Amino acid sequence: MEGDSRMRVLVVRHAIAVLHGTPDVPEDERPLTPKGEKRFRVAAKGLARICRRPDVLLSSPLVRARQTADIAAGAWGKVEVTEADALAGGSFEQIATAVEKYADQKLVAIFGHEPDVSMVLARLLGSSASERLTFKKGGAALLDVPGRMADGGALVWYVPPRVLRALAGDDED
Repeated sequence: MEGDSRMRVLVVRHAIAVLHGTPDVPEDERPLTPKGEKRFRVAAKGLARICRRPDVLLSSPLVRARQTADIAAGAWGKVEVTEADALAGGSFEQIATAVEKYADQKLVAIFGHEPDVSMVLARLLGSSASERLTFKKGGAALLDVPGRMADGGALVWYVPPRVLRALAGDDED
């Protein structure tokens, strides 16, 4: 990417978490399940194989997204995680503003939730909301984006979590 003025944005949906509506577990405190944590630890190794360490790693402050981001940061070798409130249900414009603070960086990773991650992809790719991709928990997409996200971008790849685990040498369900 040397000499390329485009920024890359890695979009990751949080891994499998405790179900919405679980008694005594507030929505913003739902953690990853043991299975979700175990699977994403493997998936994160696959992600680190196909995507270099991000210059910036932004996460929703909600527990499940932050746990997912922390696992990925460890797989890349201690990337600092910065929380961005916009990644917890913010509008496209709010998310874009959070990412564009780092427009001088080559690779910004964002860890968030549905429907936000699909909405970001749809807006960057020029798709309508009804044409959103199905973004699996623990899945990742890499996009080439100009300095302004409102100008759109190009999908480099989308990899579901099962494939990320296979890339790490573990294709168990």
